[in-house]
Amino acid sequence: MRKLIYSTMVSLDGFVARPNGDLDWVLVDEELHTFINNQQREIDMYCYGRRMYEVLRYWETADQDPSLPAYEVAFAKIWQKTPKIVFSTTLDEVQGNTRLVRGDAVEEIRRLKQQPGKDMEVGGPTLAADFIRRNMIDVYGLFVQPVLLGEGIPFFPPLETSLNLQLVETRPFQSGVVYLHYEPNGGSA
Repeated sequence: MRKLIYSTMVSLDGFVARPNGDLDWVLVDEELHTFINNQQREIDMYCYGRRMYEVLRYWETADQDPSLPAYEVAFAKIWQKTPKIVFSTTLDEVQGNTRLVRGDAVEEIRRLKQQPGKDMEVGGPTLAADFIRRNMIDVYGLFVQPVLLGEGIPFFPPLETSLNLQLVETRPFQSGVVYLHYEPNGGSA
């Protein structure tokens, strides 16, 4: 069965963005970007909500910028070739290797997890919240940034029942970012 991965940058106090969605606090240098690029090569489907898709579609044409470093061009090419699903009832169209789904995201992901292929990644805390609450996330990847935001959009939604996770991998980076890879251990606390 394919795994569903929820992985993103997160502040030390647990936020993925400022209250207005701003990501000006995120540090991504060549070392971190190269690590992320290698992870992304193992993904064969991105799943986004409208807002996350609108942020990330920058990569649709980013490789055309001659000033872009090679490691960012590499990510743009990975992003462009990887099929994407956008779950939205408000978008009229999507670009590139992307399809628009207006139906139930949970049912669509359940169906896709049963199909052959590599792992899938869900982007954005709003869409991920439904999958977290239904215990559908197989991997939590947190790139913990050395910053306290004080407020913002949380990585995890409020839960009625806690989930026990086990730490699978840690990786510190020169920038002070630390990658934490957790997987559910099958129980709730």
